[in-house]
Amino acid sequence: MTVINVLRARGLLLATHNQGKVREFSAWLAPYAISISSAADHDLPEPEETATDFLGNATLKAEAAMAATGLPALADDSGLAVAALGGAPGLYSARWAGPDRDYQRAFDRIAAELGGAQAMEGAAAAFVCVLVLTLPGDTPLVAEGQVEGTLTASPRGAAGFGYDPIFRPEGEARTFAEMTMAEKAQFSHRARAMTNLAQVINVPAP
Repeated sequence: MTVINVLRARGLLLATHNQGKVREFSAWLAPYAISISSAADHDLPEPEETATDFLGNATLKAEAAMAATGLPALADDSGLAVAALGGAPGLYSARWAGPDRDYQRAFDRIAAELGGAQAMEGAAAAFVCVLVLTLPGDTPLVAEGQVEGTLTASPRGAAGFGYDPIFRPEGEARTFAEMTMAEKAQFSHRARAMTNLAQVINVPAP
């Protein structure tokens, strides 16, 4: 049975509690007629992210969700990499926002470590995403996506989540948070990772 047929027969668990990610993944997966649920739907705890890279954390999350439910699971680990900060916050992007996910706190820390808002404006950065799809009794499938861009001195827009309000993708004047979900999908790291995952499982790109 092909991967897509397994997912249609079993459904797919999105191993995340982030409702922004759930909305994005659900929109991309809609054409495939796959039943979708999230970690929150199953009352799953968030596993501690103890790996040392995006692939390790995504694998940890996907395998934990599959082990708890028996369902195929899709997890992502993603983050913002600021060139002048040596790739930080990177793997620790969510942690920079603190336990209450206060991203203004993270924006302020980036500005402080760059030397102020003036240095933050136009600073080179990239969003990175690694996806891991786990299937019972099979080898995990992996796909990656990345988008280059620059930072803004202060947050702009209200449509996105996480670091979206301070990130302008290359070639755009708007931040991700100033775009609709469909517009963001033309650039985003998760959209590119999903396109690459579609190639891995041999289905048309979403």
